[in-house]
Amino acid sequence: MRLLLDTCVVLWWLDDDKRIGTKARSLIADPGNDILISVASLWEIVVKLRIGKLEADIEAIETALLRDGFERLNITQIHLAALAHLPQHHRDPFDHLLIAQTLAEDAIMVSQDQRMRLYPVRLQHCSEAAE
Repeated sequence: MRLLLDTCVVLWWLDDDKRIGTKARSLIADPGNDILISVASLWEIVVKLRIGKLEADIEAIETALLRDGFERLNITQIHLAALAHLPQHHRDPFDHLLIAQTLAEDAIMVSQDQRMRLYPVRLQHCSEAAE
């Protein structure tokens, strides 16, 4: 199974945050699953660092993601083509790119964001309460 983690889920995973429920946590930890981390998420983290909305070390984040065996997902033409045809149900450009990548990669989005339900993506919510 291929899972693409939403940006908040990446940060929660690294912080061992309890907002990631048992089911999502076991899927992410399963070595049989491919865990994708989009460059768009790393970009979003850096943007939030620069404007003071987040405190973190991007180099430490990237090192931890590699240590955990996650795969960096670069932005490709197929992702941009999927993005070009994506409806705009909300205005978050990082979410739009993550959704397009999820669709193009035939992956499952792991997110807590309820707006993801507006798009034709397979979705795994972080917490059991959101399902």
